[in-house]
Amino acid sequence: MPDIRPICPELARKARDELHEVPERLDDDIAALRAWLAKCPHIKSRTDDQFLVTFLRGSKYSLERAKEKLDLYYSVRSALPELMRNRDPFEPKMATLMRLGSAIPLPETETSDGPRIILIRPGAYDPEKFSIQDVFKFNCMMGEVMMREDDNVGIAGQMGIIDLANTTMAHFLQFNPTFVKKVTMLSQEASPLRLKGFHYINTPTGFETVYNMFKGFMNEKNRSRLHVHGSNMEALYKYVPKRLLPEEYGGDAGSVQSIAEKWAKKIESYRDYFVEDEQYGTDEKKRPGKPRSADNLFGIDGSFRKLEVD
Repeated sequence: MPDIRPICPELARKARDELHEVPERLDDDIAALRAWLAKCPHIKSRTDDQFLVTFLRGSKYSLERAKEKLDLYYSVRSALPELMRNRDPFEPKMATLMRLGSAIPLPETETSDGPRIILIRPGAYDPEKFSIQDVFKFNCMMGEVMMREDDNVGIAGQMGIIDLANTTMAHFLQFNPTFVKKVTMLSQEASPLRLKGFHYINTPTGFETVYNMFKGFMNEKNRSRLHVHGSNMEALYKYVPKRLLPEEYGGDAGSVQSIAEKWAKKIESYRDYFVEDEQYGTDEKKRPGKPRSADNLFGIDGSFRKLEVD
C-alpha cells in the first residue's frame, strides 16, 4: 500500500468523482511517476508517496499532466531564488512577518470535503519594512506546509479572501507586471493545488490596476472565479459562511492573531524541511532539449504554454 494519509469518506468520494482517483491503482500510479523522475537527468525531486500523490491529484490522474506539472514546479522554483532560497522561519524578519497575520488559512472548511479558505490581509504588513518578495516567500512556505499536511487543499482546492482594508498606494506600488506574471505562473500552473476562487473585500481606490494586472495573466477559468465584493460582506457570506471567519469578522474561528501564531509555530517546526529543500530543483544544463530560464519562463512576451487547470 502507498504511504499516504487516510482521508475521510467525503474527501475520498470527491477524489474519486472529480479527480478520478482509484485507490487500488494508487501504488502503480505513484510508481509510474517515480520511475519517470528517475529517468529525468535534470530534475532533483522529492519522491515520497505523499508528495507525488499531490501532483497526481492536481492533474486529475493524467500521468502526462502530472509529469509536466512536476517539471514546471521545479523549473519555476529554480528560476525564483528570491522566493525559494534561504527560507529560514527563525530569521528575525520572517519570524515577525509570519506573526502579522498577512495570510492565514482558516481552521474550518464549510464541509468536510470543502476547499481550504485562506484569508489574505496585505494591510497587515508595512511596505516600508517588508518587500513583496518577503511576503510571497512566506506565502509559498505556508502553501508548502498545507500541501504536505492538508488533504482539503490537495483534493478540494483553496479559496482566497483578500481583505484590502488598510492597504495604501505603497502596497500597490510593490507590484510590477514581471513579478505578477511570476507568482501567477507559480500558483496557477506550477502548483498542484487547485484555485477555487478569490473574493476581494474592502477594496480601495487604486486596487483596479493591480487587480487587472493579475487578471491579465490568469487563464479564463480562474478569471471567472474572481469576485469583487467591495464593502458588501453579505455578498461574501453567500460563498463563505460568516461562522468560518475570524472573530474580527464576526465569525467563530478565533482571533486573527491566535491563528497567525499557530501557523508561525507550525512553519517553524518545518525549519529542517526548508533547509533540506534547497537541494531540490532543476539543473537546466542537464535538461534534454532546450533549457528553461527565467527569461523564457516569465518573459512578458513569453509563449510558455498555459496548462489547462481546474
